[in-house]
Amino acid sequence: MALTQDIVATYRGPRRIMRRFLSQGRNEVRGLLFLLIAGLLMFIAASPYQAREAQLDPDVPLVARLYWTAFLTIFILPIFVYLFAAAVWVLARVANRVISGFQIRFTLIWALLASTPVLLLLGLTAGFAGPGPAVQILSLLWLIVFTWFWVSGLTVAEDTDT
Repeated sequence: MALTQDIVATYRGPRRIMRRFLSQGRNEVRGLLFLLIAGLLMFIAASPYQAREAQLDPDVPLVARLYWTAFLTIFILPIFVYLFAAAVWVLARVANRVISGFQIRFTLIWALLASTPVLLLLGLTAGFAGPGPAVQILSLLWLIVFTWFWVSGLTVAEDTDT
């Protein structure tokens, strides 16, 4: 299946998609690729808001804003995702959960990637409407969708033997 079809299918049934991914075995390259794609899409989502801010505050030019946004979402985000996944793995070990580090990483990465359509809408709304209730509602929606995908993935991963 194409990546976009997998993302759309995740909104219909995240457990089924995660079960299919995990049944294909451990693939660190795919996980890292998905994480880099998610970072790129997050950068694209943040661009309209950065353009708005550069227009309202010309002291920091748009190029500088986009540079740092790209640096944070494409280079720094993967480091934090791997560190966060490692912390969750330690907590899972303390709680006697049978789940591997790869499964935790992959479910976290897939939840980030699959929730990027909501982030893209959030970025457009923040860029065109600016801060306000619409941005807050969409931020909450993204958090709910991300949590739904990640928790669904973790429950599937705990039930599989990878």
